[in-house]
Amino acid sequence: MARVFSGIKPTGEMHLGNYLGAVRRWVDTQPPAGSAEARDHHAIFCVVDLHAMTLPWDPAELTQSTRQLATMLVAAGLDEARSLLFVQSHVRAHAELTWVLNCVASFGELRRMTQFKDKSAKHGEAGLESASVGLFDYPVLMVSDILLYDAAEVPVGDDQRQHVELARDIAIRFNGRFGDTFVVPKATFPAVGARVMDLQHPDRKMSKSDESPQGTILVLDPPKTIDKKIKSAVTDSGSEVRHDRDAKPGVSNLIEIYGAVTGLSIAEVEREFDGKQYGLFKAAVAEAVVEFLRPVNTRFHELAANPDEIDRRLAVGADAAEALAEPVLARASLAAGLLPRPR
Repeated sequence: MARVFSGIKPTGEMHLGNYLGAVRRWVDTQPPAGSAEARDHHAIFCVVDLHAMTLPWDPAELTQSTRQLATMLVAAGLDEARSLLFVQSHVRAHAELTWVLNCVASFGELRRMTQFKDKSAKHGEAGLESASVGLFDYPVLMVSDILLYDAAEVPVGDDQRQHVELARDIAIRFNGRFGDTFVVPKATFPAVGARVMDLQHPDRKMSKSDESPQGTILVLDPPKTIDKKIKSAVTDSGSEVRHDRDAKPGVSNLIEIYGAVTGLSIAEVEREFDGKQYGLFKAAVAEAVVEFLRPVNTRFHELAANPDEIDRRLAVGADAAEALAEPVLARASLAAGLLPRPR
């Protein structure tokens, strides 16, 4: 098993798209407890709180969101006997390596990053001028996150493909200039549920609830709320439950969600609901999603009632992550010509 690294930003509550597109896959990629891969930390996951500071933020809210997300990840099934979980800012090597890599990355390649272009374009030239340097530079921080752990694979959603390509480019460039230092990672993508779309706007990805509250299913939504959101989801003309992203985006999104939470293929879902009306189909999707999320919801509230356990878990994770990251940072610093600190 190749070492896997991935991170998730603590902004807003976790929604179904986050869970299906990333977190569930993290849980599934954990090696068996007691295996050599588990002992060598071949599955590393991180709450990337530094990334949450690239746009204006509320300090108290950041603290709360970071703890809540860590709790959710444990509730989802990240097991300390099988994987490493920590908070990014608890390991200072992330910020230190970022500066070294800033001096290898180019202005041009950062300017071409899709998310920076999208976010700055919303506010025109004025928005570009007032954007934080962190918003422009955070892809290099993401590169540091990956390279610090000699990760060979980075499980991501399709919208993060460009960031892993940047990590590859910078690793190859650094290795070419200063000698073989970093493992060159590759992105891996889940086959099902990688891109869950908004229930009300099936042409765009499901995102934070304040952007589309009725189109976003939160992992902590009560069953009645999930049921209502799915039953009021946008569908398409006709009544056939058939997968066609272009002609039937609303129904196709529900088919993919149902398949992801039940383990059925698209063809199997189509056969199950062949000749049945949208109303019956939506009811079945709602029921399946509620049952799928119920164990995570229950476990989250159990853990939230005992925050000391989450603190313990994060402390253990930070110590283990630091032990892995510091030698890589030292290796990169030495290769780049930085004078080692006398001991």
